[in-house]
Amino acid sequence: MLFSKKLKKRILNTVTYILLLIASIYSLFPILWAFLTAIKPGDEVRSANPAFFTSNPTFENFRSVIFETQFPKYFLNSVIVSAGSVFLSIIIGVLGAYTLSRLSKAPGTKIFGVSMLLAQMIPVVLLMIPLYRTMMNLGLLDSYLGLIISYTVFAVPIITWMLKGFFDTIPVEIEEAAMIDGCSRIYIIIRIMLPLSVPAIISAGIYALVHAWSEFVLTFTFVSEDSMRTLSTGVFNFMGLWIVDWGRLMAAAILIIIPIAIVFIFIQKYLVSGLTAGSTKG
Repeated sequence: MLFSKKLKKRILNTVTYILLLIASIYSLFPILWAFLTAIKPGDEVRSANPAFFTSNPTFENFRSVIFETQFPKYFLNSVIVSAGSVFLSIIIGVLGAYTLSRLSKAPGTKIFGVSMLLAQMIPVVLLMIPLYRTMMNLGLLDSYLGLIISYTVFAVPIITWMLKGFFDTIPVEIEEAAMIDGCSRIYIIIRIMLPLSVPAIISAGIYALVHAWSEFVLTFTFVSEDSMRTLSTGVFNFMGLWIVDWGRLMAAAILIIIPIAIVFIFIQKYLVSGLTAGSTKG
């Protein structure tokens, strides 16, 4: 009987790993295909019978994207807008999450929190006209500030709820002891809550970063000047009316993915602890 349980457990683990391996291959295959397309010569990319691998790999597409297009400018724009959006989203999210967590019994708090999530269910396309008119009236079209604000608006609700779940696990007694010593609410948030919430804040920051880095609809709507485009909309320059420059388009896609991949590699331990902290603390 004991051997049977071990055998069943081993079979279950083997099947689980096989399924995870298949899912990983399925997820990574488009990235591999994009890379292999990016290193192919132009004639092989446009071939009527494309091959998966190439016998003449070249990095000409990467060189062309970096040195012969506005890709560096798009990259700088994305860095500025993403950094600003992450910073602003975290500040608002921390304050909102702390409020929802500590004032959960106050009238209207739960309704307000649920309303934030319900607002996320509204398709972005339905909000384009009012958002565009608002940005136009405020003079924020074709500006970094306009993009940062618009990204922040859509990122804050999820970030607030991510951080609220973590703040709920921090004992209130810690704050009460600090208040007895004369600490204000702002001091408690800065000196107590933030240091304890680093993993959760990093997880929320990653969400805001990925959202801002890959956002397309808002940028496409609010930006008309080529010098203000971000990476997600700038790559459209490689798509013409009658032809698509697949080689440079795939090279640009790989270059867009690399920064996010590097960020994940360096902070993955904080990301995992942040996602699991709510179930292990308290």
